[in-house]
Amino acid sequence: MKQLIECVPNFSEGRDLTVIKQITDAIESVEGVKLLDVDPGKATHRTVVTFVGEPELVVEAAFRAIQKACELIDMSKHTGEHPRMGATDVCPLIPIANISMEETAAWARRLGERVGRELNLPIYLYESAASRPERKNLAVVRAGEYEGLPEKLANPDWMPDYGPAQFNAKSGATVIGARDFLIAYNVNLNTTSVRRANSVAFDVREKGRVKNDPSTGKPLKDANGEPVREPGTLKGVKAIGWYIEEYGIAQISMNITDIRATPLHLAFEECCKSADRRGMRVTGSELVGLVPLNVMLEAGRYFLKKQKRSVGVSEAELVKIAVKSMGLDELTAFDPQRKIIEYNLEAGNSSTSKKLVKKDLAVFADETASESPAPGGGSVSAYVGALGVSLATMVANLSSHKRGWDDRWEEFSEAAERGQQLKDALLRAVDEDTDAFNAIMTAFGLPNGTPEEKSARKMAIQAATRRAIEVPFKVMQISFDSFALIKQMTETGNPNSVTDAGVGALCARAAVHGAFLNVKINSAGLDDKDYGSKVVAEGERMVREADEMEQTIIAIVHGRM
Repeated sequence: MKQLIECVPNFSEGRDLTVIKQITDAIESVEGVKLLDVDPGKATHRTVVTFVGEPELVVEAAFRAIQKACELIDMSKHTGEHPRMGATDVCPLIPIANISMEETAAWARRLGERVGRELNLPIYLYESAASRPERKNLAVVRAGEYEGLPEKLANPDWMPDYGPAQFNAKSGATVIGARDFLIAYNVNLNTTSVRRANSVAFDVREKGRVKNDPSTGKPLKDANGEPVREPGTLKGVKAIGWYIEEYGIAQISMNITDIRATPLHLAFEECCKSADRRGMRVTGSELVGLVPLNVMLEAGRYFLKKQKRSVGVSEAELVKIAVKSMGLDELTAFDPQRKIIEYNLEAGNSSTSKKLVKKDLAVFADETASESPAPGGGSVSAYVGALGVSLATMVANLSSHKRGWDDRWEEFSEAAERGQQLKDALLRAVDEDTDAFNAIMTAFGLPNGTPEEKSARKMAIQAATRRAIEVPFKVMQISFDSFALIKQMTETGNPNSVTDAGVGALCARAAVHGAFLNVKINSAGLDDKDYGSKVVAEGERMVREADEMEQTIIAIVHGRM
């Protein structure tokens, strides 16, 4: 499996789009790297770029981008709202798939060494790649910013990790590291006051604010002479207040470094509470760069629960609720296909566009009716099963906000959420079944001349055949499991929709029977007869019980009509 890392360099240019384009062109010149997002800011005079790929390719693209930034950006003329110390201010690498943080840190050090050596740029390492504990925190490394670099580089304690300890007036210095996923997030206030925005930032950020002696107004010190702090409410959050001239508002600018400890929606809510206490109002927010899908889904569920509404809705609806609840579209349009990592990675992927579940109903039907043997009965069975459990989920959602049933919304919300999970699993199986069939065809087409080729071909056929049994068997299991939800909705759901649940039962039975036909015929071609016979026997049991469940549910439906 491919190792994937993400790189999110921040360049000290947010106004000249031709400069930004040349930097991103340098990134895209590396084949195999995908540019996910480019987010320039005029007031901050800073652009955050996000790209992803295999480690070696990402490191090469990062080097080319840093090199191009050194050529095009003159730090001696740079001013902006955001802290910075170089043309490429910071360049973190983030593990995404099949790679450890330790491995990612090693790639960051390799990048840092090359940049320092070839570009004569002072390089500091931070976070998981840091050379010493006191350099882990980016804010500590960046203290003094560009203007303080001559003094910092002259200090033996601040020798760069790579590159010369000499001030580079044009390019400054760059901080390179490896870190967990970070969300850069700004919350908008109905004020222009930086001081008031900072008061909210100090309330919520983990390190809080320095306590003052009420009698003197001076900072309190502990026994070691260090300032005494009153911690903020949010773990793993760094925050400051600033004024954005472009929008004419003050913002709380946050880096959420631990999204498990502080989910996005909690950061938003805490800012709302603090602002309200101080006579201000949060009007919206914005995400800088990209965000994982699960962060948005969690936020959507959170805000639906606050409304006592069912959370068993589609991904798209959860994302929509999250965007509207946090005002993520107040300043600029929020495009989920661009801003959510998983969706962005899928965009332009040819294999994604070929998926059956991405096609509309008419195209799906035409594809099924064509002379191609796939999609066939297995894929259709999975889709029919998805439709069946979708009907039960619809009944759950309708029941969750039925007038007079307000005290039962959680009961039906849980049912709808369970239904969404079953539906999504069956939709995935639509393409999995076609992929399994195609794998069998590919295996039969392998060379069959030499004894070695014959052996390899036979093994491939058997492996593909087993997969062609496992997928429809899974469809049987999921569709069979959906009967419990369907029965629950016929018995306790909105009586006006009882017939919809009944149709769901008919679909579930058809899915179990249809998938079993594939299980049975493919088991006949499997050499492992013990496995095949066990699967067929279990399939026959599910078929019998599915018939009984369908009859029971239909009887309930007729009794409630």
